[in-house]
Amino acid sequence: MAGAVKVFRHPARHGYAVENSPFFPNRLACASSQYYGIAGCGTVLVLEEGENGISHIVSFNWKDGLYDVTWSENNEHVLVTGSGDGSLQVWDTARSQGLLQVLNEHKQEVYSVDWSLTRGEALVVSGSWDHAAKVWDLERPHSLNTFHGHQGVIYSTIWSPLIPGCFASASGDGTLRVWDVKAGVSRVVIGAHAMEILSCDWCKYNENVLVTGAVDCSLRVWDLRNVRQPIAELLGHTYAIRRVKFSPHHHTVLASVSYDFTVRFWDFQRAAPLLDTLEHHTEFVCGLDFNMHIPNQVTACALNGSVPSPVALPIPKCFF
Repeated sequence: MAGAVKVFRHPARHGYAVENSPFFPNRLACASSQYYGIAGCGTVLVLEEGENGISHIVSFNWKDGLYDVTWSENNEHVLVTGSGDGSLQVWDTARSQGLLQVLNEHKQEVYSVDWSLTRGEALVVSGSWDHAAKVWDLERPHSLNTFHGHQGVIYSTIWSPLIPGCFASASGDGTLRVWDVKAGVSRVVIGAHAMEILSCDWCKYNENVLVTGAVDCSLRVWDLRNVRQPIAELLGHTYAIRRVKFSPHHHTVLASVSYDFTVRFWDFQRAAPLLDTLEHHTEFVCGLDFNMHIPNQVTACALNGSVPSPVALPIPKCFF
């Protein structure tokens, strides 16, 4: 593998989520918490990757742990975080105070936030431990709608990159649901795993393909046109899969991170789908994102004892 691993450490913070900026090729945000997210406050860090490593640009603190982060698709300075106190925070990274808005409706921890990719919208979907998903228009003080149906904690809510007004959610009840925002209902319910599902993502090239990652250590790829069984099952992780992401550069490639401390790369159409395993972390790996601007780069963050470590990782050449 070509290229060097770059590491950023912040004292007394544990990394839960990381996302690359859709506007700046070398900028990323990391949502982090004190004391493994069990107690204490949270910090969202904005970082920049350069020739000499990863540097700190700005950071903002919140009174409770931060578990997820998503960049605005409309404003290069705005991002949203989800917190353990049940609120969403809207931040402007160009302002010294940072905080623009707080959205309070969820009754328990907000574990997932995602900004819609549909042009002209300012919609965010959130998923919570209160079993509900909510869709927000950030120009309004209250959510547009609340989506009920899951019988367990919602760990992941992700907008479809190809179907407007559609998002997927993954839950501790073992199901993957696909929601129609206008109708306010789930159009598809898949009993995807026998154990908790901690993450899901959409293929960027096929509106019918999604992937789930679960506590049972498996990744399963689903085609919405036939949900009786997965079109692929990817095995190799030895502990729960915390997050999974499809590549924005290749329609069959995806990455996953796990509580087994590894980052793994897969091509679900290959007979031997596991492309590579990277072991750069010494704690649970929780955050993962592909850099849409740089085809050979992903970023991961982990609990790593007392520090989060967003790491720029080179992707194996066999991806291409």
